[in-house]
Amino acid sequence: MRFTVFGGQGFIGAAIARHLQKKGYKVYLPSRSDTSDNLKSELGHVIYCIGLTGDFRVRPFETVEAHICKLANLLKSSDFDSWLYLSSTRIYSGIDNIAKESARLPVFPDSDGIYDISKLLGEALCLSLKNEKIRVARLSNVYGKGQSTNTFLGSIIDDVKKGEALIINESPDSKKDYISIEDVIDILFKIAMGGRDRLYNVASGVQIRHSDIAKVIEEVSHVPVSFKNGAEKRVFPNIDISKIKQEFGFSPRLLSSDLTILLK
Repeated sequence: MRFTVFGGQGFIGAAIARHLQKKGYKVYLPSRSDTSDNLKSELGHVIYCIGLTGDFRVRPFETVEAHICKLANLLKSSDFDSWLYLSSTRIYSGIDNIAKESARLPVFPDSDGIYDISKLLGEALCLSLKNEKIRVARLSNVYGKGQSTNTFLGSIIDDVKKGEALIINESPDSKKDYISIEDVIDILFKIAMGGRDRLYNVASGVQIRHSDIAKVIEEVSHVPVSFKNGAEKRVFPNIDISKIKQEFGFSPRLLSSDLTILLK
């Protein structure tokens, strides 16, 4: 069985590739220098991990290229057995109720919206094609060893390693959903190989407050943590994961259990 992982040099893509290789699968990791002729061969099961994280605001052209343009060219020209496009639960940021896959989503054409809109267009392209083996997974905030320092949690852990007092520029009441890279690898493999649906939320289903993260940091690393006065409170909706629970028996681990290990 053959897999192709686009974006295999990134945090999530590299972790998926290592897992597949350890299981004995053939894994093709295209580089940016690969010619179009290489990519016209049979790709097997494709996992499309190309995307930007927290630096999308200063790299708008690269964001659109990664989430839409390259995706469209590859879908149009490649032969594959299945295709899994990695999107993000960040697209739910504008809704007030529980974030289900069927939710209607408000998006805004600004520097923040360029991420959401481009991801949604990538999703729409995938789901518009009449091929049930083309699927989409909306990932929450993925954590684990080697995570990008462009993410909120990654940047905080990186700062803690320096041993200096930490100031967080968001409200202590801000909260997010975090999912471990180990859980991500396991559930994405199952979705790619036999998901009955075409669109899945991949998250822990639990919100963790910034204040709780700060408390663990102070207890474990003895680094003082404070919050900027009047900082913005950012709260994302609760992510509904009933679909992956019912179909795959998914039982996620929680950041609250792993944060001490990450800090050490």
